[in-house]
Amino acid sequence: MIKRSEFIVRGLCFAVACLASLIAPVVVAADAGTVVAGSEQMILVISPDWNSSKASLRRFARVEGRWTPLAPAVAVVIGKSGSAWGLGLHSLQPGLQKREGDGRAPAGIFAIGPAFGYAKTVSTALEYRAMSASDYCIDVSESPLYNQIVDAGKVGQEAIAGSTEPMRRDLHAGGDQRYKLGFVIEHNAQHKPAGGSCIFAHLWKSADSSTAGCTAMTESLMHELLGWLNPAKHPLFVLLPNAEYERLHKTWQLPDFD
Repeated sequence: MIKRSEFIVRGLCFAVACLASLIAPVVVAADAGTVVAGSEQMILVISPDWNSSKASLRRFARVEGRWTPLAPAVAVVIGKSGSAWGLGLHSLQPGLQKREGDGRAPAGIFAIGPAFGYAKTVSTALEYRAMSASDYCIDVSESPLYNQIVDAGKVGQEAIAGSTEPMRRDLHAGGDQRYKLGFVIEHNAQHKPAGGSCIFAHLWKSADSSTAGCTAMTESLMHELLGWLNPAKHPLFVLLPNAEYERLHKTWQLPDFD
């Protein structure tokens, strides 16, 4: 049996060695307006209120210095309990804060990380990693690998103990297709314990479903997003309840929409 102290030391070594992790550290910016000004692509998700699991998604591109809508709003689903402020590229906001296991999607401004899925390849400019049966996202807050996607074959079975997030849900969760295609939303990239983990955009089960904190959508929309997103244009993912969008959209230089 491995002692806890030994597990922690070994886990730290694994964390350093695990260069293949999909969720990389991101510097948190205090000036959200500056972050937005440096972006040329934005996915904007707006929910009616903090407790709604339904939302709408819009895409914008910066054209001649102005945000331009690219398509009509489409329905998506978010956390089963709604949303709460996340840890992203914005300053700390007053109100309910995202916590591990709260069933809320993180609100705020976030970088978009790598894409992932079940297929060997996908048409996208984002970095893409084909998931295997041994890939897990670690949602155990006490783990040194918290909020990282790791390969159990590399870090060891002890390192993934307790994780409830196998990335091949089709193999571990009765054929579940929700992680068939998706991308990482860089919430809590600093791996703050209990700050919330494994936040993705992925496929929905249905229009009437919800998630544990991710943003879910149709497969056709996901393909459109992955074909459009370009890391060279510093794409951002923004999720806000409508009242917070109204409060912050000018300060944060967010797009206008009808």
